[in-house]
Amino acid sequence: MSKTKLEYIWLDGYFPTQNMRSKTKVVNDFGGKLEDCPMWSFDGSSTRQAEGGSSDCLLKPVAIFPDPARKDGYLVMTEVLNADGTPHESNGRASIDDDDNDFWFGFEQEYFIMDTATELPLGFPRGGYPAPQGMYYCSVGGKNTHGRHIVEEHADLCIAAGLNFEGINQEVACGQWEFQLFAKGAKLAGDELWVARYLLDRLTESYGYYIEYHPKPLGKDMDWNGSGMHANFSNTTLRTCGDQATYEKICEAFRPVVKEHIAVYGEFNDQRLTGDHETAAITDFSFGISDRGASIRIPIATVESGWKGWLEDRRPASNGDPYKIAGVIVKTVKSAKV
Repeated sequence: MSKTKLEYIWLDGYFPTQNMRSKTKVVNDFGGKLEDCPMWSFDGSSTRQAEGGSSDCLLKPVAIFPDPARKDGYLVMTEVLNADGTPHESNGRASIDDDDNDFWFGFEQEYFIMDTATELPLGFPRGGYPAPQGMYYCSVGGKNTHGRHIVEEHADLCIAAGLNFEGINQEVACGQWEFQLFAKGAKLAGDELWVARYLLDRLTESYGYYIEYHPKPLGKDMDWNGSGMHANFSNTTLRTCGDQATYEKICEAFRPVVKEHIAVYGEFNDQRLTGDHETAAITDFSFGISDRGASIRIPIATVESGWKGWLEDRRPASNGDPYKIAGVIVKTVKSAKV
């Protein structure tokens, strides 16, 4: 009889920023497929998802990946259901209207690596600041590059887990990094992003670090770039239309629903979306070709391909839920009715 460790991962009920939770189920003679993963339960009263008198919530497996850091292990992303099997109110994945996987998403996840001893980003001295930003972006060498060892290890773990991992780079601020993921299907994109975050957070346990997803962890008035999670997206229309007017109509569909989008684009995003540091102001809406100061950037590659490609929403914060972000983008694009 063989034993397999299944790590069930879910999102808790904290609002507006949910946290990952996980626990291990050891099963016998596991077949290795999603359909072989049983439903499970947990104490929702400990995660702000139920009352103590009726505390059981259900975990519905929705995606499975090999666990590259555990012998005979798998990572199981799950949705939270109520005891009666209906989606829990904290379950953003269940509300995504993309069952045919027509929407493709590429997320650019920025984050800071923090030292638990100093509670400062790597490269920051105690009681002071490193050199101003400018030399850190895509830097090489020990003077300006901090944390490459953990970033490289994380990349290897993601690739070994079978995630569609597309790249890494140090970002504009000291101790700030980014990784990129792509998936065909809005739900799968969220699954993979959350599992990649899980692998990164778990990895820090071995180094005395933690990952800070706050979009402006150094303070809103500090002259350092914040952290975002730019959402690159397309559907069949965007990939094939070949028409500038269609692109502009889709972009304009975002203008009247700014508040709806900002509501799910991440907590404290007002500290990041100021109009400075390559952002548009949180109260504004704009779009433009190759414009990193716009709310939505139309990539130059899309234009050069004859208006066939994708769009980039630059407003989502680094701590946003990719399920909710993808869900509202899908809803708005479909509302354009092109």
